[in-house]
Amino acid sequence: MPAKRSTPRSGGSPKSSAKRKPRKSPARPAATKKRSRSTAPPRRRWGALVWKLGLVFGLLGLLGVIYLDAVITHHFEGKRWSIPAKVYARPLELYDGMPLTEAQLAFELSLLNYRHVFDRPVSGTFSTAAGGYEIVSRGFDFWEGAEPSQRVRFRLRGGRVTDLDSGSQSAAIVRLEPPLIGGIYPAHNEDRVLVKLDQVPQQLLQALLAVEDRDFFEHFGLSFKGIARAFYTNITAGEVRQGGSTLTQQLVKNFYLSSERSLTRKGIEAVMAVLLDFHYAKTEILEAYLNEVYLGQAGKRAIHGVGLGSLYYFGVPLRELTTEQIALLVGVIKGPSWYDPRRNPERALERRNQVLQIMLQQGVLDQRAYDQVINKPLGVIKKPLYEDARYPAFLELMKRQLRKDYRDEDLRSEGLRIFTTLDPWAQESLEQAAQQQIRNLQSGYGKSLQELEVAGLFTSSNTGEVVAVVGGKAVRYEGFNRALDAYRPIGSLAKPAVYLAALEGGAHLGTLLQDEPLQHVLPNGSVWSPKNFEKESHGEVPMVVALAQSYNQATARLALSVGIDKVVDVMARLGLQDKPLPRVPALSLGAVSLSPYEVTRMYQTIATEGFATPLRTIRSVLTAEGEPLQRYEFEVEQRFNAADIYMLTYAMQETVRSGTGKSTQKWLSPDLQLAGKTGTSDEQRDSWFAGFSGNYLGVVWMGIDSNQPTPLTGASGALPVWANTMASLPQVPLQAAQPENVEWVWIDPTRQARTSAHCDNALYLPLRSDTVPEDKVSCNAGGRVLNWFKRLIR
Repeated sequence: MPAKRSTPRSGGSPKSSAKRKPRKSPARPAATKKRSRSTAPPRRRWGALVWKLGLVFGLLGLLGVIYLDAVITHHFEGKRWSIPAKVYARPLELYDGMPLTEAQLAFELSLLNYRHVFDRPVSGTFSTAAGGYEIVSRGFDFWEGAEPSQRVRFRLRGGRVTDLDSGSQSAAIVRLEPPLIGGIYPAHNEDRVLVKLDQVPQQLLQALLAVEDRDFFEHFGLSFKGIARAFYTNITAGEVRQGGSTLTQQLVKNFYLSSERSLTRKGIEAVMAVLLDFHYAKTEILEAYLNEVYLGQAGKRAIHGVGLGSLYYFGVPLRELTTEQIALLVGVIKGPSWYDPRRNPERALERRNQVLQIMLQQGVLDQRAYDQVINKPLGVIKKPLYEDARYPAFLELMKRQLRKDYRDEDLRSEGLRIFTTLDPWAQESLEQAAQQQIRNLQSGYGKSLQELEVAGLFTSSNTGEVVAVVGGKAVRYEGFNRALDAYRPIGSLAKPAVYLAALEGGAHLGTLLQDEPLQHVLPNGSVWSPKNFEKESHGEVPMVVALAQSYNQATARLALSVGIDKVVDVMARLGLQDKPLPRVPALSLGAVSLSPYEVTRMYQTIATEGFATPLRTIRSVLTAEGEPLQRYEFEVEQRFNAADIYMLTYAMQETVRSGTGKSTQKWLSPDLQLAGKTGTSDEQRDSWFAGFSGNYLGVVWMGIDSNQPTPLTGASGALPVWANTMASLPQVPLQAAQPENVEWVWIDPTRQARTSAHCDNALYLPLRSDTVPEDKVSCNAGGRVLNWFKRLIR
């Protein structure tokens, strides 16, 4: 039997022997290859990754630069700023014979910040040598065109301008520039006065570049030299004295970017500065910087640009800045709040002197010029030339009228120049009179009048131009404007409408009225029974006496006789067409609530001899470039016969001479022949006075907002405000032109007949020709003479 073949120990079956063959282990080389790719990539693959990432970031950077470039060009070439509308008062016009007091002239010159000098005056200054005045105006762009600076000499004698000499035979009138009184601001409340580069003093440009960017005309938007210099200066000084940013970077930061502080924002600023420098000339960038630079804060209003900065701090246009003022203006740029010369004068002075030293070092000043200015004061005016809320009541009325023709957006962004009718002296006079009367009354009556308020509105009695408005005792307060929005019962101010209706109907001033108690049954069954203020009756009185003494009973009877519908018609034609009026008998005694503005509209028609004249606050509007845009012309519409208005005016003059308004003579000469009317509402809740001279009309109200009774009548409350205001203004006597169909006749009202001069009971009155009595009677001999205004005398 053949022996079995033994199998080697290390071997195995043929099957297992086959597993050891090389073809059975192909995974080993594959695993080795995988580990090689993840831990040791070839150098060429890193290069590809970096190249790809660089391409991506390069494209993103290029897109970013393209975007920033678009932002730069779009904003810089488009409308760079929303420029607020500037509002101006009327200009002071000087001419021979013009009424002008020393006090008013001083106030007007102070408002414009004209400086008193002792040598020969230059633009924006005046002297008082040789007993007269010499003024050099600044020149201005008026509606008619640019008016150059003018030198004018004159004297003031007896409250009038005399010996006016402007050096030009054709210039009979010399205008000073109108005072800037406010603005209409954009939402962000930035304010600026745009200037061209050629309007900026050369010394200011030199100082700005010496302090902020010496290499401005050499660098490409960034200055590495400037950064290094600033670093060295700050290190050696031990404090931050210089910044490394160029003017271009500062402009980019202020013009395009937020105030965020980060490396990213700083990088964007640098890129944009280079782009800005690449696209635009240095002069364009410099001009934009001068108009954009932030220089301070006036309440909510941010002061931008050297044009407005000059006015805000020094009260003069750029061309009048002195060397030390230029140094301060440039110095403030570094920190307008920190170096505010009004709040921090010591810091501001130190900073200004630093700027002067730099100007000396850089050759902007020589040693002599430096020595002359280094010890001078800051030269900052105490208050800005105009404040946001200096004349809030007037500006509110002006804005309401302006919005009829212009959109708010245009008023806040187009830089319009609005020339108004405001008379600063009249406004000052009204404010002073109103506040003084409030103090007097509160002192006399104590706590009962602590809440007393006042409102008033004055106009040119010939044109309807509004010259002054007060909306409350807090004259700078922008809140509730009582002159426009306080609707209060007008009391006896309604009576002239009743008498005018009667005159139109054929009555005359000598027509007798019954001033006796009456009881009138109303449609609802109630009884209307008005009483006189003093609770007395006066029997038969002529119409002129009833109005002058403001008798309620006589007026009520007259209104019922004429017809309430006729009274309503007259009030509407006087100026209340758009006002719903109650057709009730009490309307004749003032049972209607009107604002001082509405009352002024009524009395304006009387003052302009029956011609309705819209009240206006705007004369003209110019574009930001000084081009004429719109002129508000004088408008009139005849609504009443001149004879009837003439007679009514005479009766209102008698009110001031001998009636309820006679206390005006404490302040004003009877020679002015003033016309007026007192008004007192029920329980003396409202005190009114309305009156006019030959050139001014005024309406004043006093009362308490909560409608509480007061101890005041029209004569004791509102009248002194009116009279004091009028006494401060240059007055022209009221001399109305006598119509052809009006005759002055002596008339005996008791017999309704003509009589002779100075006969018993006689009155000398203007009567319309068709109402003059045909009968004539002779004088009575002896006996009592009835003085119609003082009642019985012997």
